[in-house]
Amino acid sequence: MEIWNDIRDLVEGVDLDVRKNANGNSSAGLRARKALRVLKSKIALLTKASVNFDKSRKTDKAEKEV
Repeated sequence: MEIWNDIRDLVEGVDLDVRKNANGNSSAGLRARKALRVLKSKIALLTKASVNFDKSRKTDKAEKEV
């Protein structure tokens, strides 16, 4: 959940810079692109954490059945 909260905060933070960039502010575009790269890495972490969680749940379930 911590990773998810970080992602939500990043999305909210980049929203303003994307809007400013759309209105012609090139510095805001640079900030937005940087934030999007960070966001991409956070999403990858969340994906890995989700897969690992599902694998551990399946392993625990299989061990209980034996």
